[in-house]
Amino acid sequence: MNIQGIENLKNLDKPAYVMLDDDQITINNEGCAEVAKITAYVPPVMPEQLGDPQFKAFYGVKYAYMTGAMANGISSEELVISLGQRNILASFGAGGLDLQRVELAIKKIQQALPNGPYVFNFIHNPSEPAIEQGTIDLYLKYGVNVIEAAAFFTLTPSLVYYRAKGLVQGQDGSIQINNKIIAKVSRREVATVFMQPAPEAVVNQLVTQGLITQQQAQWAMQVPMADDITVEADSGGHTDNRPLSVLLPSIIALRDEIQAQRQYPVEIRVGAGGGVGTPDAALACYMMGAAYIVTGSVNQSCVEAGASEHTRKLLSQAGMADVVMAPASDMFERGIKLQVLKKGTLFPMRAQKLYELYTTYNSLSEIPKPELEKLEKQILQNSVDTIWQQTLEFFQKRDPSVIEKAQNNPKKQMALVFRWYLGLSSRWSNAGVAGREFDYQIWCGPAMGAFNDWVAQTYLNDYKNRRVADIAEQLMYGAAYQHRIQVLKSQGLYLPAQYQRYIPMQALV
Repeated sequence: MNIQGIENLKNLDKPAYVMLDDDQITINNEGCAEVAKITAYVPPVMPEQLGDPQFKAFYGVKYAYMTGAMANGISSEELVISLGQRNILASFGAGGLDLQRVELAIKKIQQALPNGPYVFNFIHNPSEPAIEQGTIDLYLKYGVNVIEAAAFFTLTPSLVYYRAKGLVQGQDGSIQINNKIIAKVSRREVATVFMQPAPEAVVNQLVTQGLITQQQAQWAMQVPMADDITVEADSGGHTDNRPLSVLLPSIIALRDEIQAQRQYPVEIRVGAGGGVGTPDAALACYMMGAAYIVTGSVNQSCVEAGASEHTRKLLSQAGMADVVMAPASDMFERGIKLQVLKKGTLFPMRAQKLYELYTTYNSLSEIPKPELEKLEKQILQNSVDTIWQQTLEFFQKRDPSVIEKAQNNPKKQMALVFRWYLGLSSRWSNAGVAGREFDYQIWCGPAMGAFNDWVAQTYLNDYKNRRVADIAEQLMYGAAYQHRIQVLKSQGLYLPAQYQRYIPMQALV
């Protein structure tokens, strides 16, 4: 089939008219004097039109799009600033960082983006509640008014405190929410908690402690805990590996049920993340009703990410099947796992070995000597006694209460020694520590492989060309283009395969 003017389909800000004459297809942006010759038509479809316009207005951003946080500063200051300067929302990866490091990041990002937009991650830390509260105190001190809450099972006092502390009364008498929360969830029961007001018992506790006023307590019982709910499907890092096509409609329906009961003045928005690495995936999310989309793994291979060059190169070579679940450091004792890259690293296998030892024995002293020697030589590369001393020094500075709980608990001591490896392995990956390449813990979901396939024949195949703002623009532009293709299909026009997918041949930024 001969096609003329196919490039006109890419002029997204203009309508596209399709004329079919025998075997000749002509596409233009001006139309035709003889209306009868127009066999298909698509209106202008700009990337800014995709998703919920209320999300864009609420955060003052260009697209219904954001980049999710990757802990340990992988979602770096440079990444957040690069996107913020393009008026695109991004979340700083504060999880796993000490408070001093988080404070420096706040100052740097606020200096570069005094009017935003930016988000700071707030990850649930059940093993270190002091760090969780300290992080919230920092956010309140510096006026960080949007946080991304992740890995929560239930609401903690620190999270409720942040929400309630930002409630004020507007001039019209309505409740204004100054401390906004984007909650990342993968289960209906967790989504329900965030869609409801704060628990009364927790609110009353905060009043008793003098942390919030009685008036703020009353307001907290009238607004939901989250403004936006990100439905996290098969993502890198912490994930339940749920299919997005199953999970997203379920959470949207749940939102509708709760909205019908509560009648909130502003409806909670539901977005989608996990598996979003191509324009096709982005468009699928929007067509399923997502208010916004969230990308993660694909940003980790960008030059602005807080990951080493070795790690970014491995990510750029990953396929969709090159991922696996492995024990998580922050919730090791609970058996919680996260999704990581398995290609080019032995971390998943070694981390699983640590968990097997933990569940088999009650203390380090119980581990048979041959097994212990193998552990120290192959995985830890140091004696358990030396690592325990390093662990003591670390927590004496970070959170002494952790040490107090472990002093007379051999099982807890063993867990902390193993968590030493699990915690440092991601930092080795970020810093590019030589000699530890096979221990790199690299959080990654299958979207990374899909992205690599999409850009394989383009300039983005080279990880050194990957810039986070460009990738955001390419994904959004591509999703709008794919939308046009679907509209044409609905009118019975099927273009040849090479025109049905948007391929990024040049940078948009």
